[in-house]
Amino acid sequence: MNKLDFVSDDIPNEVQKYNSEIKQLEVGKSGKVGILEIELKQGNNKTTITKQFSQVPLQIQRAIYPEESLPGMAYLYIISPSGGILQGDRYKIDVTLKNNATSHITTQGATRIYSMNSNFASQITNITVDDNCYLEYIPDQIIPYQNSRYYQKVNLNVHDNATMIYSEVLAPGRMAMNEYFDYDICYLRTYCKNQENQFRCLENMKIEPKNQNLTSSGVLGKYKIVGTVYILTKKECISELENMINDNLEKLEEVSIGTSILPNESGVIVKILGNSTEDIFATIYNTLKITRKKILGAKFSKIRKN
Repeated sequence: MNKLDFVSDDIPNEVQKYNSEIKQLEVGKSGKVGILEIELKQGNNKTTITKQFSQVPLQIQRAIYPEESLPGMAYLYIISPSGGILQGDRYKIDVTLKNNATSHITTQGATRIYSMNSNFASQITNITVDDNCYLEYIPDQIIPYQNSRYYQKVNLNVHDNATMIYSEVLAPGRMAMNEYFDYDICYLRTYCKNQENQFRCLENMKIEPKNQNLTSSGVLGKYKIVGTVYILTKKECISELENMINDNLEKLEEVSIGTSILPNESGVIVKILGNSTEDIFATIYNTLKITRKKILGAKFSKIRKN
């Protein structure tokens, strides 16, 4: 496959309309396309990177093993020296786990979508979790700057006998600068299927702050930050896991939390609304802690990022 084949991956019309604006550095030129491809396998009770390819501005740090309860679990940090995503940028991330691999993947910092006066930015993430593998993919928050346009598609290919915990957090903008909902569009699409290409779940979240009343009841209401956790695991674990999450999540007054079982009992979704990223991530980490204990019988230690 040509490394640039993904740049026009079924972009929604609401985002694609920005493609015809004034000229800029051509999409696909050096520095505009970030590619990261990783394959992880377990050998000798330790998960290691067996294949790796990266093209700036996407890079990966080497695996570390900080968990005492899971000494073979590989922790990986995705990094970008550019500091953020610019207009016309096209990012593609491929992650594959095989042979009983276990891993926790996160980002070095928030995904910042810089202001734009033409075009848009997109990121396509393809994650494959094979039989009896376990992956936690917990990136930092997405921060859309003023006048930015961003499309993100996450394809989760998760075996019925594997476990995948994926989260995303969308901030309203640079809150420290009193910048709230000044971006043009943020379109987040998450699609999941199993090893036989059978549908597991699909969610589209499209926010166009300049065309929507986000404070209305049934949208965001009094909250400004939305977080989502998808837990895709074995069917026999689903019902008990949802009950455990509802019973054991720390109840923060500043956060509104709801859970639901995904179609065909393929997993659990946790929705979180709040006004502080710290509160949102506290709930995500608590959800991860409960799930890891249920599936792997192991503890989770929040890892600091320096």
